Parts: sequence; C-alpha cells; structure tokens
Amino acid sequence: MIDSHLHLWTLDTFVTGGARHYPWLGPQYGELFRSFGEDEARQTLDAAGVRGAVLVQADDSVADTESMLAVAARNPWVFGVVGWIRLDAPADAAEQLDRFTAQAVFRGVRHLVHDDPRDDFLDLPPVRESLALVARRGLTLDIPDAFPRHLGSAVRLAREMPELTVVLDHLGKPPLADPSLMDLWRADFLALGREPNTVAKLSGLHLPGVDYTADALRPLFETALEAFGPGRLMIGGDWPVSTVGAPYGRTLDVLLELVSSLSPSEQDLVLEETAVRTYGLAVTPLPDN
Repeated sequence: MIDSHLHLWTLDTFVTGGARHYPWLGPQYGELFRSFGEDEARQTLDAAGVRGAVLVQADDSVADTESMLAVAARNPWVFGVVGWIRLDAPADAAEQLDRFTAQAVFRGVRHLVHDDPRDDFLDLPPVRESLALVARRGLTLDIPDAFPRHLGSAVRLAREMPELTVVLDHLGKPPLADPSLMDLWRADFLALGREPNTVAKLSGLHLPGVDYTADALRPLFETALEAFGPGRLMIGGDWPVSTVGAPYGRTLDVLLELVSSLSPSEQDLVLEETAVRTYGLAVTPLPDN
C-alpha cells in the first residue's frame, strides 16, 4: 500500500527567525512532542510493509514545505508532498507555487483551516483566486478536520470550482461519539461525495470517546463507501499524530480490516490506485502476483 498521509517535523527548527512553527504542538501531547524524522518514518513504513508515502504539511509555513521537499529529494519512498502556500495572498501563492512545483514531487496544498480563526476561509475571494492557480497546475487541495466549521464550505468549494480536486482528510473528523451531531456531519459528508471532483481519506480516525476498532468505525466506513465509493477513497496512517491513539501497525490493521471487506480490485483502489491517480504520483505499479 501507499500511505497517503504522513507527517514529519524536527523540533530543532521549532523556532526560525523568532517565528514559532507547529504552534499546535506542545508538551501536552506527551511523546508526540519530539522530532519525527525521515529515518524513523522509513523504518516505521518498512515494518508495516508500506512501500511509500505522501508527506503532508503540519505547519502553515514555507519552512515546513521546504523541509518536506528536501526530505523527498533524498528519499525515493516519498512519492508526493502536500505543502502549504499562502492562499489568502494570491501574489505570494503564485510565487510559492512557481518555486515549489520546480520539484515534480510537489503534488498538492493544505492549510490548517481548523486552527484558522476565519470560519469563512475557504469562501474568501483571495483564497478562491489562489485555489484557481492550484487547480490550473493540476494540484490538489487537502482539507483537514473540516467538521464542524468547514465541511459545508468544502461542499460549496467543490461545487463552485469543479476544476479543483478537493481531498477531505480524516473523513472530515466525524463526531461519532455524539449522535446529535452525526446527522449534521453525514448530510455535509454525503453532499461532498456527490461532487465528482472530491476524494476522502480513511485516516485520522482516533476519535474522542470512540474505541479504535473495526467494529466501532464500520458505520463510518460504510458511509464513506456510500458517499465516495472505493474509487475515491484512499488510506492514510496519519503518523505520527496517530501514535497518540495506537502504534502505527495497529492503526493500519484496523483500517485494513475494514478494507478487507471489499473485492480485491476495490482494495487496490483504496490502498494505492486512488492516491496515485488523485495526486498524480510517479509510482511504478506492483507486478501482478
């Protein structure tokens, strides 16, 4: 399989030029509050039988994107990079896109919308202008932790910009432990799935108040299949963030147990082919057994 969602960070670059990177990350996260680098990532993937990954930004900074691109240049197991650009400043976004796309491994952009104070971030005219540039270059937009503030905006964005591929990370963070909110999530989630330019990730499903088991997550998986089908779903381990909930191998085992209910060709879609197609990854297909 290809892991479509993996993070790296180095705490010796936690502050650059007086600016604090990874502001969401602090000692309250325990063992997560340390560096996670390329060598540990490669060993983790190897131990789980994962042949490569897409690196995804964990900080709204150019420094984070440049770091991932440097890692990609040294490591053939990095099949793609989803980085950050300043979406709310189109001139900056254009310059950053020109610079980053000089490396073919740069395949998409993401902004930590859940940490942004602007509820209307995805609707802002300058953001839409920048996203038109993203789409024109054949790149994608990943949207993290969309529920509750940004899932409806994601639907509008996908509908109004059909030329842009919208990737919903972590199934939009469904509120599975709160039945009173699940209907709201489900309505927007299904609406997003009706837009053909959308894809969703089976990732980041260590949810508050929910046991991390295939049985507990099966309703979400079934809804994801209803909304997107296996051809628009991809699997991601969300390492190392997911290690707060379970070791990487356990995180994948639960997802693979869910995916095992699909036919072999459908499993291939979720485990590799959707990621390759969505991000335009230059990956050599595995030979048939």
